[in-house]
Amino acid sequence: MPGNRRPFTAVLAANVVSITGNALTGMGVPWFVLQSTGSAAEAGFVALCTMLPVVLSAVAGGPVIDLIGRRRVGIASDLVCGAAVAAVPLLEFAGVLRFWMLCGLMAVTGLCHAPGETARGVLLPTLAGSAGMPLAKAAAWYDGAARCAGMIGSAVGGVLIALLGAQNVLLLDAATFAVSASLLAFGLRGLAEAQPRKRSVPALPRTYRRELGEGYRYVLATPLLLGICLMTLVTKGLDQGWSAVLLPVHVREDLGGSADLGLLNALFSASALTGALVYGAVAGRLRRWPVFTVAFLVGGMPRFLVAALTGTVAPLAVTMAIEGLAFGVLNPIMATVMYETVPEELRSRVLSVTTASVLMVTPLGGLAAGFFADSAGVPGTMLVAGGVYLLATLSPVVFPAWRQMDAPGPAAAGRQGLVPREPGPEPG
Repeated sequence: MPGNRRPFTAVLAANVVSITGNALTGMGVPWFVLQSTGSAAEAGFVALCTMLPVVLSAVAGGPVIDLIGRRRVGIASDLVCGAAVAAVPLLEFAGVLRFWMLCGLMAVTGLCHAPGETARGVLLPTLAGSAGMPLAKAAAWYDGAARCAGMIGSAVGGVLIALLGAQNVLLLDAATFAVSASLLAFGLRGLAEAQPRKRSVPALPRTYRRELGEGYRYVLATPLLLGICLMTLVTKGLDQGWSAVLLPVHVREDLGGSADLGLLNALFSASALTGALVYGAVAGRLRRWPVFTVAFLVGGMPRFLVAALTGTVAPLAVTMAIEGLAFGVLNPIMATVMYETVPEELRSRVLSVTTASVLMVTPLGGLAAGFFADSAGVPGTMLVAGGVYLLATLSPVVFPAWRQMDAPGPAAAGRQGLVPREPGPEPG
């Protein structure tokens, strides 16, 4: 019998709206910088300013999310990000925008992005249970919604930039954050797991440090989670360099401009959406480890190689469509493994830790890509990045801990005393 699908549907809709806006920002801001300065290095520096606060907030955000409540954090995150994005074009129209202001505003969006994303993500098992849906299928739908949003944003982003200008596109993005906040406020109302956690001890600094440390200890004691963090740490940095610098510069210099950028990103997102939905339909019949391993090998290195060796849209479009299909299965697999491995009471803390670990190198990805693109050229930078990507994606083949993806569970960490009991009074 179907359950209550309202919370799950509301979160999916909020994700579609806000991630569509993020896709517009992801295209609009680099394009705005390249139009204003012509410097790949400055575009990379803006990417650094955007992503570094994401890491910092993810490092420390887990206990804060539990304290404030997942619903409130999600709403506040959207509202603050929307205000910061709107300030960029408004300051530009007023003629007072400076490069340091742009960097600061993008840093604000980064600071609030990770807690909001984590607050929604940790609710997925609860939302799936409320909707009467298997977790693997819910994870595929959750990722599929994000892919759909990326597809929509990418499909219209390049055209909107060409028609309206990057500044007006950023105003449109700001409006999407307000819509997303409204959906969360309505959809998560009354959901117990989305409210602030009841505490038997006061929220003292040492309590916060203890709770923060529990998340890190759990990841370090679980080889599979640690392996996922280390591999995706490298690949996320390379992906950031690709999306924030290398692909926009390649499209601007060698292809047809912002419309081609939108086409390529839309093809990738559409294929990734297809991959996620197909995996959700057949997830119960497939072993996770071999599917994950092959998908990451197919989805990683080839786009760097093809872009470096060709100067036309068609080969890169075909490559990115194939890679999108492969990448569509990755997030549902990792999400399912994460939720099956980590106890509910630790999810905010552990997911914050894994987000921080995965993104640790990401802020440097755009900066390094911009520096090497300016100094060594875009094709050479792409070839080196693709080689590093290939080496990183071979780790599931080499290390046996990855085979635990087919039978994850909290036992390993639990045996080491890392699954918390009901907290009692703090000593001293």
